[in-house]
Amino acid sequence: MDLRSALLCVGGSVCSFKLVHTLLGGLQAPPREGHRAWRQRNIGTSLAHSSLSGAWAALCFWCHPQMAEDLISTHTRFSFSLVTLSTGYFIYDALDLLLNQSFKRSWEVLLHHAVVVSCFSLAISSRLYVGFAVLSLLVEINTVFLHIRQLMLLSGWRNRPAGGSAPTTDPPRPTAAFRLTSLLNLATFLVFRLCTLGWMTRWLAAQAGQIPRFAHTLGTVGLGGITVMNVVLLYRLLRAEVLTDTRTSGKDH
Repeated sequence: MDLRSALLCVGGSVCSFKLVHTLLGGLQAPPREGHRAWRQRNIGTSLAHSSLSGAWAALCFWCHPQMAEDLISTHTRFSFSLVTLSTGYFIYDALDLLLNQSFKRSWEVLLHHAVVVSCFSLAISSRLYVGFAVLSLLVEINTVFLHIRQLMLLSGWRNRPAGGSAPTTDPPRPTAAFRLTSLLNLATFLVFRLCTLGWMTRWLAAQAGQIPRFAHTLGTVGLGGITVMNVVLLYRLLRAEVLTDTRTSGKDH
């Protein structure tokens, strides 16, 4: 795939995810407006991307395991197409956030998207490091459960409905579906997010003398920033799930 075709794929991806966002708005019954409704559509669109790209990335390594041995120059048209699709998604989502949410609330996600688009753009333009870019998209397997959890919170599906008409002082109990989603979210966070980032960090350190300084610096700075963001995200998840449940259990005894 030449550069012109790759750019057309990126542009087509931007338009496709805009279409997904619009279609999700039509599925909301009754149709709703406002920030909360936009947030649900935004997360729904992100869920569509993470479901597609996570499965696609795993399939790339399954069908072409040689790519795991050479993350620099070995790739297929199938894996290259995934990188162009995801680049388009991150561009679309950044524009959606800039137009619909304050910078103060979205700067972390915008910074993440800027780093990813910069690194993926290098892979697309040079036709190198495509395997490394596909490896990073294994993180999206965890993002599936992260977005499902967010949608459940926004939709009020976290806690079981209170039984009876009499008021109670008992703390609300999470539903079985929410507990399962939270468990899968934490488990896949450790496997597909932290382990993947650790593997990428080790590989990048080992390639210090094998790749150009600009590419190595871009990868190191970008990966370092994203790793910090993910450590903060893990802390927030543990605080919301584990620490909150511990305090609640303590109050019950």
